[in-house]
Amino acid sequence: MSIEPCSIPSEVKDKLEKQQYRIAGNHSAVKTCAWLKHSLKGEGVCYKSQFYGITSHQCLQCTPATIWCNLKCVFCWRSASWYNKGTMDCKVDDPETIVDSMIYHQRKLIAGYKNHAKVPMEKYDEAFNPKHAAISLSGEPTFYPRIGDLLEEFHSRKMTTFLVTNGTNPEILEKLDTLPSQLYLTMIAPTKESFEKTARPSDKEAWDKILQTIDLLPSLKTRKVMRLTLVPGYNMIEPEKFREWFEKSEAHFLEPKGFMSVGDARKRLSYEIMPRNEKIREFSEKIIKDSNLKIIDEKEDSAVTLIAKEDYSFRKRLQ
Repeated sequence: MSIEPCSIPSEVKDKLEKQQYRIAGNHSAVKTCAWLKHSLKGEGVCYKSQFYGITSHQCLQCTPATIWCNLKCVFCWRSASWYNKGTMDCKVDDPETIVDSMIYHQRKLIAGYKNHAKVPMEKYDEAFNPKHAAISLSGEPTFYPRIGDLLEEFHSRKMTTFLVTNGTNPEILEKLDTLPSQLYLTMIAPTKESFEKTARPSDKEAWDKILQTIDLLPSLKTRKVMRLTLVPGYNMIEPEKFREWFEKSEAHFLEPKGFMSVGDARKRLSYEIMPRNEKIREFSEKIIKDSNLKIIDEKEDSAVTLIAKEDYSFRKRLQ
């Protein structure tokens, strides 16, 4: 019995294209973020540039699993109605094809900036050759069964990788032969009850699997970040519990960040409850209270702080 290729329904594909996504191959996608455009025009850089030294206009925001996810987080700006809850038990594209297609579509998306008055040709040429892959755009990337090979393909092209996972596939992370340059674990909530309220998982064992991922993290020899996307009334509670999970994970950095009322998140969460930098800073102070952690950086316009035990010398050297 032949296995059908993984695919995105045509009606979903049409909606994604209207939102400036570009489908790469059969099941992957890219989309340029606002900070790439700001960076091209000399109008600022994203917090990942400030915190970790990536070049915003050379960042490829992408995913190999556009509509595959086992969570429906209330803060997610993607449409929960698009998601295929199951694993990718279909025929997937090979990593070389995916990366070739991603870079092709990225170049098409930025082509209009070639003769832009605010964009120096040198910057445009740099953007034409991305050097960072942020594997986080949509879906849960560890559902792509060849995620390790995809990381290796990016690295073979002298690109660094940020892999963002919801932590529900610890067995995949444990088996990775190639680790990302930086691994992000999105810690959605501090307790099982608040996790189920915020993440709305289709997998009944999701919380337990996240705890398994936390136990696994110390053994993964790469840069690690635990990220909190904070929503008042849902998961912006029990800061000491977030600290406990962070310390247990032995991740290098903790990133508390306010959710953004954009995309489909606007249907669930109002703009008015979006926490500004002052509230994120206040919550961060509660996380680090009576500990050896400290706030080592923050970016006000992104409502995000960076917490660590020390300001690591390698922090801004991920090139």
